[in-house]
Parts: sequence; structure tokens; C-alpha cells
Amino acid sequence: MILVYDIGTTSVKGAIFNVKGEILSRAVSPVRLRTGANPLINECDPNIGIINTQLEVKKTGSVRAIVVSGNGPTLVPVGKHGGPVSFAPTWLDRRGIEESKLISEITGNYVDPSFFLPKAYWFYRNNRELYEKTAYFLPCPDFINYSFTGEAFAVLPSGAFEKYMWNRDEVEKLGMDSVKFPEYIKPGEIIGKVRKEAEDRFGVPAGTPVFGGGPDFIMSLLGTATVVPGRACDRSGTSEGINLCSEKPVNDGRLLSLPHIIENLHNISGIISTSGKALEWFKTITGKNNLDYETLFEELCEVPPGCRRLIFLPYLAGERSPIWDPDARGTFVGLTLNHGRREMTRAVVESVGFAIRDVLEIMEENSFTVNDLRVTGGQSKSPLWNQIKADITGKRILLPDCTDSELKGNACVALKSLKIYKTFLESAEKTFRIRRVYEPQQKLKELYDELFTIYRESYRGLKPVFKKISQVTFKEEKWQSENL
Repeated sequence: MILVYDIGTTSVKGAIFNVKGEILSRAVSPVRLRTGANPLINECDPNIGIINTQLEVKKTGSVRAIVVSGNGPTLVPVGKHGGPVSFAPTWLDRRGIEESKLISEITGNYVDPSFFLPKAYWFYRNNRELYEKTAYFLPCPDFINYSFTGEAFAVLPSGAFEKYMWNRDEVEKLGMDSVKFPEYIKPGEIIGKVRKEAEDRFGVPAGTPVFGGGPDFIMSLLGTATVVPGRACDRSGTSEGINLCSEKPVNDGRLLSLPHIIENLHNISGIISTSGKALEWFKTITGKNNLDYETLFEELCEVPPGCRRLIFLPYLAGERSPIWDPDARGTFVGLTLNHGRREMTRAVVESVGFAIRDVLEIMEENSFTVNDLRVTGGQSKSPLWNQIKADITGKRILLPDCTDSELKGNACVALKSLKIYKTFLESAEKTFRIRRVYEPQQKLKELYDELFTIYRESYRGLKPVFKKISQVTFKEEKWQSENL
């Protein structure tokens, strides 16, 4: 049996797979989040729920391997005692805007505030006491690997990923201690074996080998078999990651271009910061947080496509791809007295489709072909949301039999590391199965083409306004801190 975990934004998922790549059991545990008055600060409790993710490990037979993946870039400051010394800034955390500017000047490359190094540098510049207590800065899945094995490594899929993480020269130029940033290891390499104290804490058998997993989006490529040029996956959840398999890289700053986990292929991607999070937010502020999603989507079926000429910009935590604007803000465009909660809710749902299309069109502007979208994650459970994405993007939506693509990808890594399959490619292709296909409805093409144009124009027109209001918000927070 293979034991896998994925550290998400709001939950930790665990699963047991057999050697055929079939899921046998699955469990979920919540992650405790913390925010404050400053919208740029978003943290999580690193003492997360693997310990509470109740999988019947001992009843399933011997565990042959463990693989952990996780969201990035969430950075855990780990103390000499082996536990976290503070809450961890998540990938949503963008407090390090000034730090990212300084690092960008030093490196000559754009370094976004959400990346790993600006977070560590923020601690160095703004909380030196915590920085000094930190023995290692670890990505969240590697913190779990460290908890299992006592071995500190960071999984790096390839050297090209260093600019999103760190390298020792940059760390030392910034005045930080390079020993706080661990050595890299590749996906599939053995990190160590589960210690006895970890068995007692997590209920995982001591001596079980732990193999490097890596960033969740890398695992999703394997879990969705996005391993052939032209295939793309939509990792839907709190945020959205659109990943396209390509034979060549892209030179366009609006997109991320990285080597694929499959040799000689590339991963062209765009990351949307708040997609499922936007719907969760809107449910909460409208007093419908107890309304189950099945009932919510039944209500939305009564609202016509286009939400009676209402658009939402889902930039509730700034935005990454394709605009890379930390000052961007969420906005309803076109509100009238004829709009109510249901129209606004559907506009939030449709906004995810527009954001995905924004990324896909830029891919196609760069002469890439997108044949289909393999959708996974929480949003994939909604047939209506899948259909809306197909209608807005004009792409076929493929629903796999296992929609936890990160967990499935971890299993693929383990199957290759255990030599059940020779390559990652073979492991992914042999275990992927399609459950359902959603075709775009041509009758809605004209409507969504027109609304998408307005969606893009709305951001461009409001960009200077977002910049100004972001500066006002900062001054207001400063006033609050001085007067409380």
C-alpha cells in the first residue's frame, strides 16, 4: 500500500492507494488559518492535521512508501526543537512587497511577494528575533517530511525552480544565513525513513521510506496525465492553477514557464489567486456559509448565463497570472437594483471561468495549443461549474475518476520510486481514467465572448483606481496601529 498526503490551503488530505493506482481510502483534516487587518497577511498553523487525518493504515496491510505534496509557496520557520516557531505565511501572503522589490533588483528577475525568499527576508528585516530562532525555512510538504524523518530537505523539481525558491548566493547577498535554507532533493528521491517518535505521533509505521513529492501543481501533472503536449489541467480549489504540457518554453512574463517533471517537456502555467476562495468569501458575507454547495448550485441554475449583465473580478488577494498585480481588488461590474444574491453568486462562479480563459488566451497568443482541460479539486464536484468553465473557455472539460490529482500524482511518484513503473510518464498514463466529458455549448459562445472582452477591459480601466485605493488602505492601517 502507498500512503500519500497533500497539504492544501484549507485542509490536509490523506489517502491510501494500491499498486494499481486505485484509491482505497481518503480522509481530510482542516488547516487553521489566520488573517488580520492587513489584507496582505495570510498565515496558517503548521501544526496541521496529518495527526488528525484518520486513515486506517494498519488495517490495509504494510505501507511500502510515503509521499507528501503541498501548496506553495507556504514557508514554515522551523526551530531547533523541530517544531514551527510561528504561524507560517501562506502562498496568499504578500506582505513582503518591499522585500520582493529588493530581491528583484539583486537577481535581475521579477520575484513576486508570494514566493519563498521574500517571506524569509521579511522575517529577517522585520522580526529578527523569530528569524534567529529559526533553524530551517521549509516549504510546507518538506516540513512534514522533516517531521517524519528528521531529515531537512526541500524538493526541487529542477534547477529552473530555484528562482521561485532560493539559492545560496542570493541568500548570502541579502545578509541571511544560508544554513537556514536546506539542500535540494528531486521528486522520487528517498528522503529518509519514518522515525519511531513519528510513528507514535502520526500512527505511521516506523521504517517506512519517505520519497520526495514536491509542489502540488507538479504532482497534479502526473495525477491528471498532463504529460503529453496540448494537454492541460485545471487545479481547482481555493486558488486555481492552469498547467499546460508543452514541447517548448514560453518567453512571456504573464505566464510561468518551467521544465516539466517529464524530461524534455515544459510546464506553461498561470496561477489564479482566489477562485474557490472567492465563492467561500461571498457565501460567508451573505450569511449563507451554512448553505451546502449542492443546494447553492441548484439555485444558480435559475440564474441565466451572464447573470443579467453582471461581471465579477475575483482579485480578492491581489492577482498573480496573468496580471501580476498585488494591488488588484475584487469588484462587481454592472450592479443594478435588478441584481440580487443569486446573480452575484453566479457572477463569482463565472468569474473563475473568465480568469481561466484569460490565462488560456495568453497561452494561445504565444502559439500554444490547448486541446482540453482536465479538471480536479473541489470545484470539479459541481457539474454546473464544470459546464460553465467549458462554455466560457470553449474547451472540453475532462473529469477524471480521481479528482484529488495531487494525491494521485503522489501515488504515481511512489509507483515509479518503487520500480513498479519505469518512468513518471508510464506511471501517469497507466493509472489515469476519465469519468465524464463536458462539451462547450456553442449557443452561449457569442454571449461569453462579449462578456470576456468586458471582463478584461474592466481590469484595465480600474488598474489605476486599485493602485490608489491600495495606498489609502495602507495609510488607514497605519492610523489604526497608532491609535489602538
